[in-house]
Amino acid sequence: MNDTTSITPRTRIKFCGITRAEDIALAVRLGVDAVGFVFYAKSPRAVTLEQAAALTQQLPPFVATVGLFVNADEETVKGAASAAHLSLLQFHGDESPEQCAALGRAAHLPWMKAIRIGSATTPADLLKYASSYAAGAGLVLDALVDGYGGGGHSFDWSCIPKELGYQVVLGGGLDARNVGDAVRQVRPYAVDVSSGTEALGLAQVKGTKDPGRMQAFVREVRVADADKGRR
Repeated sequence: MNDTTSITPRTRIKFCGITRAEDIALAVRLGVDAVGFVFYAKSPRAVTLEQAAALTQQLPPFVATVGLFVNADEETVKGAASAAHLSLLQFHGDESPEQCAALGRAAHLPWMKAIRIGSATTPADLLKYASSYAAGAGLVLDALVDGYGGGGHSFDWSCIPKELGYQVVLGGGLDARNVGDAVRQVRPYAVDVSSGTEALGLAQVKGTKDPGRMQAFVREVRVADADKGRR
């Protein structure tokens, strides 16, 4: 019997806010585990049902499709799930555990809840959230900013309890410069990036990814995974 006790889990990667065919194609070539589509009209990264459907047609098997929603109604969630062939729902608004569960049942899909973390958030708060949303597939940890995510701001990772780290999807201002440290410190199940893979400076357009930043992000996660395996 093979000994698997020394195997170090690979950190999963999700690229969120995908809006263009060329960006989803590169994400696939880079081996990301999931791509995210924003179904929130107020977001500059929002896609229509038609756009999402066309983009998901490019995906090979085993790449998860995640729909991001903010305080959406059942009709919106079910319509997006069907049109874009979603495999997971991600709720970024003020949805209660009961609302998340009801929307998941309506769409016949698993779901995750995003928790916005501010300077006053404590480890006990996060354990309470994990208990409250235990019916979901896990928690997405994001920074508390104006609006609902994608603000490019990070938060203090030390507030994440060690026993919770492996269950979470870590977001909030991640890019190639800090994601390695995040993976080494938190050891999350996955990392979620949106603005951190977009072009910088005058060339920045939300929803338009930068190939170099996408490649660098994946590279830094893999280097950090290798470092975890040496410990």
